[in-house]
Amino acid sequence: MAGVTDRPFRQLCKQLGAGYAVSEMAASNPRLWATEKSARRTDHDGEMEPKAVQIAGADPRDLADCAKFNVDRGAQVIDINMGCPVKKVCNSWCGSALLQNESLVEKILHAVVSAVDVPVTLKFRTGWNRENKNALRIARIAEQAGIAMLTLHGRTRADGYSGEAEYETIAAVKAAVGIPVVANGDITTPHKARLVLEQTGADAVMIGRAAQGRPWICREIAHFLATGNLLPAPLVDEVRTLMDEHLRAHYAFYGEFLGVRTARKHIGWYVRDLPGGEQFRQKMNLLESTDEQLLAVEQFFESQWHFGERLQYRLAEDVIAA
Repeated sequence: MAGVTDRPFRQLCKQLGAGYAVSEMAASNPRLWATEKSARRTDHDGEMEPKAVQIAGADPRDLADCAKFNVDRGAQVIDINMGCPVKKVCNSWCGSALLQNESLVEKILHAVVSAVDVPVTLKFRTGWNRENKNALRIARIAEQAGIAMLTLHGRTRADGYSGEAEYETIAAVKAAVGIPVVANGDITTPHKARLVLEQTGADAVMIGRAAQGRPWICREIAHFLATGNLLPAPLVDEVRTLMDEHLRAHYAFYGEFLGVRTARKHIGWYVRDLPGGEQFRQKMNLLESTDEQLLAVEQFFESQWHFGERLQYRLAEDVIAA
């Protein structure tokens, strides 16, 4: 979720029902800590608590120092990334590449847990590939090292985001350890969230890609789990207001030039499943100022009133089937 879960987006998700939101990956290399990108990724100024920073790297000492650096800047939770499947991350032996070296995993976890006095959590995958799945061993190593919580994406590194998540491995990990386990992967609807919790016995679910352009999925899931009833689609006016607030916070965070360009993906995600969304996205990507973007978004959502007072986005197949 690098480039997505910045402070404005985390704040919005928390406002819409997420109990917890983790920062983008922060590089453990100390030479990068002072860069504008790294500073922005770990900026929690004014954010709702808890404030969690995810760190990535391959050197135990660098990761420990990075954890301390971020705790000193206000992080209340440190999350270690051993789940990212992206090539440029794995080529540096970071992210899910670390799953190939269990002894190094153990050194990293002990180093980071010993370095800070806040909870340290671990995000990881089921293994390097289908022939080398070691989530159970990694989970036990993590528990023994003092990791406070595990978040397991139900795929191997080689799987990337293809195929279906393997929830049976998450269930096995949950049964094997005594610390909280969070299930992640392919959780796109309230029904799917309940199904995954039932199948895995996990303590919670983590949403990633499904929240892009639909951050209210957090409250939809929470409401469904609590009541068994689905919330109606959000009101057009509500989403128009949410988007305006999100974009203004985004521009303030990134500045005019970078803000316009980085906002395009968020706007595209918001409108992709709405009537006329693709045509609007193509035109919107040509706009070069924040004022132009805000006006275009306002006009687009004004046009959605033709289809009703609530958003008419496409329903996922499992919602329809349910």
